[in-house]
Amino acid sequence: MDIRRVAYDHPDAVKLDGEVQAEYDRRYGDGGDATPLDPADFLPPNGLYLIAYDEQGVPVASGGWRRQDANAQGNLDGDAELKRMFVLEQMRGRGLARRILAALEEDARAAGRVRMVLETGTAQPEAIALYTSSGYEPCEKFGYYRFHEESRCFAKKL
Repeated sequence: MDIRRVAYDHPDAVKLDGEVQAEYDRRYGDGGDATPLDPADFLPPNGLYLIAYDEQGVPVASGGWRRQDANAQGNLDGDAELKRMFVLEQMRGRGLARRILAALEEDARAAGRVRMVLETGTAQPEAIALYTSSGYEPCEKFGYYRFHEESRCFAKKL
């Protein structure tokens, strides 16, 4: 797999974002993730967005992080928020998410972030398993969905 840095508004990123939104809608029935995101959120040194491409150059997985500091939504100074981790169904089970996660953690650490945080939900047991097996622990809820019963938040010191 070829993992590349791309802009969040790159056509391949937009395509994969549509796929992840459809998956969220299937799992939660709510039309997808309503968290506000701006392509500028993922511009270095305040963030990064990655896409994994298969041998034919087809985008098959994505993930990004964006800088967060203490705010009214429960973030803390030094946070890096993980966003849009996704692997196409036919490419799952090959370690792509784990590779993207490691690259994002390394980049956030190099950018001076001290904690990686993420929000997922109860209808995503595979995501919860990935994060807990990668050293993430439950943390106080933050972000757009912090008051939703299905929301689960995790953090890991970088």
